[in-house]
Amino acid sequence: MENKRKRLTREQKREQAVVDLINQMFIIAGHNVTYDDIKDRKDDWYTQWEMTVEQADEWKLWGENYLRKTFKMNKHLAEREMAMINLMWGLKYSNWEEYNKNN
Repeated sequence: MENKRKRLTREQKREQAVVDLINQMFIIAGHNVTYDDIKDRKDDWYTQWEMTVEQADEWKLWGENYLRKTFKMNKHLAEREMAMINLMWGLKYSNWEEYNKNN
């Protein structure tokens, strides 16, 4: 029996991308949390966990590459999309003040 995967619609791809991006953010930040843990929450769940600025940069770079591959985006568009995703769902930074002092 041949294993054929049904192609996802663009909307299904976008929904899966949100799941993948949020899961990867938690992995990079070192939290034992997944999209399934927060998907039905209506509160400000993204302020309850933290990541460093460096972890956020790593996540954004991972996300840009993911978006470029999945949606055939150019680099500029993928960067802009990840900036918006970070604003909407990115965790708060644990070392923001320290980072600003050093840069």
